[in-house]
Amino acid sequence: MGVRRLKSKEGSEAQNAPKVDVSSIVKDVIDNIRANGDIAVRQYSQKFDSWSPADFKLSAKQIDDIMATVDPQIIQDIREVQHNVRAFAEKQKSSLHEFEFEIQPGVFLGQKNNPIEKVGCYIPGGRYPLLASAHMTILTAKVAGVKHVIGCTPPIAGKLPAATISAMHLAGADEIFILGGVQAIAAMSLGTETIAKVDFLAGPGNAFVADAKRQMFGQVGIDLFAGPTEVLILADEHADPYMCAVDLLSQCEHGPDTPAQLITNSEKVGRETLRCIDELLRVLPTAPIASVSWRDFGEVIITDTLDQAYEVADEYGSEHVQILTENPREALQKMTNYGAIFLGKNTCVSYGDKCIGTNHVLPTRKASRYTGGLWVGKFIRTQTYQEVRNSDASGKLGRLCGRAARAETFEAHARSGDLRAAELLGDKIGWIEQTRNELSLPQLSSAVNSS
Repeated sequence: MGVRRLKSKEGSEAQNAPKVDVSSIVKDVIDNIRANGDIAVRQYSQKFDSWSPADFKLSAKQIDDIMATVDPQIIQDIREVQHNVRAFAEKQKSSLHEFEFEIQPGVFLGQKNNPIEKVGCYIPGGRYPLLASAHMTILTAKVAGVKHVIGCTPPIAGKLPAATISAMHLAGADEIFILGGVQAIAAMSLGTETIAKVDFLAGPGNAFVADAKRQMFGQVGIDLFAGPTEVLILADEHADPYMCAVDLLSQCEHGPDTPAQLITNSEKVGRETLRCIDELLRVLPTAPIASVSWRDFGEVIITDTLDQAYEVADEYGSEHVQILTENPREALQKMTNYGAIFLGKNTCVSYGDKCIGTNHVLPTRKASRYTGGLWVGKFIRTQTYQEVRNSDASGKLGRLCGRAARAETFEAHARSGDLRAAELLGDKIGWIEQTRNELSLPQLSSAVNSS
């Protein structure tokens, strides 16, 4: 029978797209901030967030006072989660090696890992205060060695988001601004009188924030072009349908446009999962959001075999892939397209979102076919260096460079090589002798100096 669907999605990206011209609005905001700096930033903050404090930047005393209002248990949990994120990021950093090797006698090649100088991290507010985004962006950047990290987060309903600010501070932010939306992205990307220009932007956001990052890309680096969060569960006949339902809905509550798929080789698991979802949506507090996502973007796909299920899942290339099978680690050999993979019933996607330590800023919209998610290496520039210490080797490279460059008709490149071949190996090259005569320069020594 092949692949068949018990439930197909009813919606489309176009259906859920904003009813306004996001790109034009974003461009206008960016252009105004480019021209008018802090004055424009304040205008937009007042307009969009009803927020216009004397200073958008929090002082050290303000941060201390704000943190003193947060439940000590929340502070303790932030510290524990950040311990996990830090440990994983440090392990990632240790996998990045600098090296130097002698590719041929006297020719040395190497690479250095230099962190980005200044990074801006956006921590969303909106529907939910996303404390975890502070861990994933600010803390990871600091582990990478970034010297200066600016954190921006919006006020929530006109109030300071105390727990988010605490997470940003504990993550290591050097400056914290209560500033949201496109105005925050533009200010960090362009620089204003009071906000330093950064080299790189990280962090999720709504459609306007995402488009602002897209428009600023090139002037600054960005982590990912992010879309709505995604979840895919791959289950076999041993999976618990109730668990499948709970874990699918855990992602659907993010917003009304979350793609969620169950792919299974068991029609029974598929049908029972559908029944459980219907019942859970009757009592879930976030059902008004989750139910829309499930209705419009939820799918239940049945395959004849588990191998077919892996193939279909790889075609989706989902941001989060959860494996609920008897042998979950088999997925590591069977699949390659995913943002992050969660193996076995003891490991849920929500752990990755909130606490386990891996980074939750991940590729969406099938971008997992060509990139992974945010990690410590995104904040590090791997840069190469070269040194030729041996004159004979340099002369021979000059000859090779001359030939290789002329094959591509790059004559000036070729002449850089010729010059070394003439100087170091004594090659007689007509254009060098001619131009030296015309410029009244001494001829190169005919002696070959090889060391």
